[in-house]
Amino acid sequence: MAVPGPGEQSVERWRAVCGLIARAAADCDRPAGAVTLVAVAKTVAAEDIWPLIAAGQRVFGENRVQEAKAKWPSLRARAAAELGAAIELHLIGPLQSNKAKEAVGLFDVIETVDRPKIAAVLAEEIVRQGRHLRLLIQINTGEEPQKAGVGLAEADDFISWCTGSLRLPVEGLMCIPPADQQASPHFAALAGLARRHHLPQLSMGMSADFALAIQLGATHVRVGSAIFGSRPVPA
Repeated sequence: MAVPGPGEQSVERWRAVCGLIARAAADCDRPAGAVTLVAVAKTVAAEDIWPLIAAGQRVFGENRVQEAKAKWPSLRARAAAELGAAIELHLIGPLQSNKAKEAVGLFDVIETVDRPKIAAVLAEEIVRQGRHLRLLIQINTGEEPQKAGVGLAEADDFISWCTGSLRLPVEGLMCIPPADQQASPHFAALAGLARRHHLPQLSMGMSADFALAIQLGATHVRVGSAIFGSRPVPA
């Protein structure tokens, strides 16, 4: 019997994750389809992503603009030609201002708006390119100095500035809790902040804690290793 390749193994794991997401949503009386799975495909080769697209996954996340630019135009074209399918692509890694032009042209959702400079550059590029882009603001709920995101103390003012003065299409918030802390207080804090600003989308929860995030209101969960397997840590 032939051993399944990486793509086929990912499809099996993806089906299991989809089942867990559906069960977690049902357990807290949320409707089917209330939670979107963002399959995180960073460092995964295009040929190993394709089986997941063929199986039905339509929303993917990438950490780096250049990696996404190398993979996704051809994958999207193939999905449209062979399946009649549209792929939704999320940027879930830090965005540098010199990559904003490419990011606006390539991604459908940028989840990592985290500072005034990048917010202002995105506002200009969205208008210049005439793109209908959706944005999430990344909140550094753990106040970790090494991690991107707006601190909780500055979050209210920053959100109001982005949605008011800049008129950015902000639809929600995103966070990555500290690895050495319980995630639930961070998810709860993000949900409370979103409610205060009437933002409907919450991107929170990854491979290890997406069920908990769903219980606390996540609309998007970002799952990579539970689908694609462990990946080497970049040097």
